[in-house]
Amino acid sequence: MALSEIRRNAGRSLLTALGIVIGVAAVIATVTLGDSATAKVKNDVAALGNNMLILMPGNMRRGAVAASAKPLELADVTAIQREISGLTAVAPSGSRSELIVYGNKNHTSSVTGSTNAFFDIRGWTMASGRKFNDLEQLSGSASCVIGATTKKELFGSTNPLDASIRVGKMSCTVIGVTASKGQSAMGQDQDDFVLIPMSTFQRRISGSKDVDSILMSVNPKRSTTAVVRQVQSLMRERRRIQPGAEDDFDARDMKEIADTLSTVTGTLTMLLAGIAAVSLLVGGIGIMNIMLVSVTERTREIGIRLAVGARAIEVLTHFLVESAVLSLFGGVIGIGIGLGGSYAATRAFHLPFSFSPSVVALAFGFSATVGIVFGFLPARRAARLKPTEALRHE
Repeated sequence: MALSEIRRNAGRSLLTALGIVIGVAAVIATVTLGDSATAKVKNDVAALGNNMLILMPGNMRRGAVAASAKPLELADVTAIQREISGLTAVAPSGSRSELIVYGNKNHTSSVTGSTNAFFDIRGWTMASGRKFNDLEQLSGSASCVIGATTKKELFGSTNPLDASIRVGKMSCTVIGVTASKGQSAMGQDQDDFVLIPMSTFQRRISGSKDVDSILMSVNPKRSTTAVVRQVQSLMRERRRIQPGAEDDFDARDMKEIADTLSTVTGTLTMLLAGIAAVSLLVGGIGIMNIMLVSVTERTREIGIRLAVGARAIEVLTHFLVESAVLSLFGGVIGIGIGLGGSYAATRAFHLPFSFSPSVVALAFGFSATVGIVFGFLPARRAARLKPTEALRHE
């Protein structure tokens, strides 16, 4: 009977359900896109390195300290490798922006000095060529590995292996090209770099024995928090920092950064979902309004039912079912539109599609609840009609 009444006024029923459709679709699309953005952030941060910790001179939380902080040294790398348990790889790192020239092409890129451990920590794989050998790392050989973007800018589709390029004021031979990793969570191109041995970088690029940062990869079985505490304790001892004094270095856990970014995106998602849920309230009010109109239009019909023996609870149930079916109808359409729209959006913004069955179930249940709650008043009004008064109604 409820479906028959909805079909009889198809146009009005569709417009009534439109508020629920928009509300459910908006909530599902918002939450799905938020979850997809959170997944993208986690994937991008994970792509920066394998359980990576970064040790840098200067306390990044207190910027004024950074200017006067003592730089790191290769001896610190050796001490960390010797004293800190739970690390699978440790690599010094230094970086400068330099002009890279090959033939008549030039490109400004980041020149990084490090060791082969850098590849393992950052999760780099070789697309072609090889890594540095032991002799190249020890002797400060003029050899380099380039990223996919640098290769594209300088060589196009030609093979760069064994080619000689100018990096700043030095010439070096390309021995390898890394596989592409794309942009980082901060929007930086991870493939635009030239990697040279640390000894070469210190001698030919930076002109000092300073180390900009030390990268560490933590064993997955170990707690990164515990390793960070060990590193902090060791560095305070090596840098002779008195008890109670501020650190003049910063040990950053990339997992902690990922969790922070995920918390931010999750909070924004819930905020936007809450705003979108307001449209469900508006849709519920629309259902209540139309059902009140329906009760008024069908007063004589209700009187006849009551006169021939229908009980008040049966009239109440009939109108509640009609309201719930109308709301569920809108909920089903809204779920389809929400999932379809969010899938199209994730493809457009290059995000991983994150499907959450719990969100769909919650939206469906909420739409049914809206229909029952907002349909109760009209149904109660219909059930309370007096048969004699309803039969006199024109």
